[in-house]
Amino acid sequence: MIKDHEKSSGNVFADLGFPNSEQELVKAKLTVQIYKLLKERSLTQGEAAKLLGTTQAQISTLMRCRPVSVSVGRLMEFLTILGQDVELTVKPAVLRKGQHGHMSVTVE
Repeated sequence: MIKDHEKSSGNVFADLGFPNSEQELVKAKLTVQIYKLLKERSLTQGEAAKLLGTTQAQISTLMRCRPVSVSVGRLMEFLTILGQDVELTVKPAVLRKGQHGHMSVTVE
């Protein structure tokens, strides 16, 4: 039988070979949450930009789930403005020699 697919690692960005794949996944999850919150409020892009203190162009990019030029920190700021609590946990990683810690996000 010919295998025509591979099992995902759980991170599409890593599967596609993107550099900084963990950070890209974090940004994607935060962006999806921002998208949902803005849609729930039925805000125009202009209204959302004013509320979040950014430009309509940046909101347009976010609404297309392409937060290329937006930092994780800025996305977290947007979420707090939208009434969300954002918690960061930093803890020691169990590493083998030469490894680095990793990033993740959980949305409730």
